[in-house]
Amino acid sequence: MSPTVEGSAHTTAPSAQVQAAYSYCEAVTGTQARNFAYGIRLLPADKRQAMSALYAFSRRVDDIGDGTLPPDAKLARLEETRALLGRVRSGAVDEDDTDPVAVALAHAARRFPIPLGGLDELIDGVLMDVRGETYATWDDLKAYCRCVAGAIGRLSLGVFGTTAGAGPRAEHASAYADTLGLALQLTNILRDVREDAGNGRTYLPAEDLAKFGCDPAGFRTGRLPSSADFAGLVHHEVRRARALFAEGYRLLPLLDRRSGACVAAMAGIYRRLLDRIEREPDAVLRGRVSLPTHEKAYVAVRGLSGLDARTITRQSTRRRTR
Repeated sequence: MSPTVEGSAHTTAPSAQVQAAYSYCEAVTGTQARNFAYGIRLLPADKRQAMSALYAFSRRVDDIGDGTLPPDAKLARLEETRALLGRVRSGAVDEDDTDPVAVALAHAARRFPIPLGGLDELIDGVLMDVRGETYATWDDLKAYCRCVAGAIGRLSLGVFGTTAGAGPRAEHASAYADTLGLALQLTNILRDVREDAGNGRTYLPAEDLAKFGCDPAGFRTGRLPSSADFAGLVHHEVRRARALFAEGYRLLPLLDRRSGACVAAMAGIYRRLLDRIEREPDAVLRGRVSLPTHEKAYVAVRGLSGLDARTITRQSTRRRTR
C-alpha cells in the first residue's frame, strides 16, 4: 500500500545541522540536475528537501559509476556507499555527522516512508555499468532500468505519498511510478546514445540494433553506414517510451496537486525531449539533445497549473469507463 499524504511527515522543524545538510543537497541538485530541479521547485519545502537528499545520494552513486577510477576501485566505493546506506537505514547517522548527504537522507527517511531499498537497487544498477553489462533484449534492459530509474520513481513516491481520495487505486501507485521511471530512463538512453558509446557503453537491446542494422561502433563517431536504419531504430524505441509514459502518467491523479505538478513538470520535460528526438533522430548522433530554459519553464508552469494532471485524469477516467 502506498503512503498517504496525511500524517506522512514530522512537523518539527529540522535543526540547524540538518538544515545545512539539506542546503548542501539542494545546491548539488541545482547545479547537477537542471531538469530535476525544475520539477522539485514546485514542491513544499519538506518534500523538496527530501527529494534533494535522494538526488544527492543518487548522484554520488552515479558519479562513482561514471568516474575515472579503475573498476576494482569503483566496486569498493560502491560497497562503501552501500554500507553508508545501511547506517542511514539503521538510524546510526547523527545530525552532527560530517557527511551532509547522509545527514539529510537520514532525516528525510524519518520524515517520510521512503523505501530505502530502492537506493540499494540503484547501486546494483551502477554495478551493472561498472561490469560492462550489455542487454540482449528489452526485458534485459528493462531489468536494468528498473534498478536505476524505476527505483527512483518508487523512492519519490515515498516522499509524495498518495491522496486519501485515491482509494483502491493507490495500490497501483508504486507500479505506475516504476513505469514512469522506465520511460524517463529510456528517453535518457536515446538522448545519450553517442555519449554512452564514447564511454564504451551500449544500452539499446542487441536484438533491436540487429533488426535495424545498427552497429553501436558507429554511435561513437556519429557516422553509420547507409544500410543502417537508425531513424527506424529511434522511432521503435520512441514508441516503446511513449507507451511507458502513457502507463506511468496514470500516477498523476493519485497525487496531491503540488506533487502531481512536480511529476508532470519532470515528465513533461522528458516528453518534449522525446518529441525532439522523434522529429530529428540523427540529432542524438551529433550530441546531447536538450530543451532551452524558457521551454522548461513553460512545462513547469503547465505542471503547476494542474493542466497536465487534469488532462491525464480525464484520459484515465475515459479508459476506466470503457
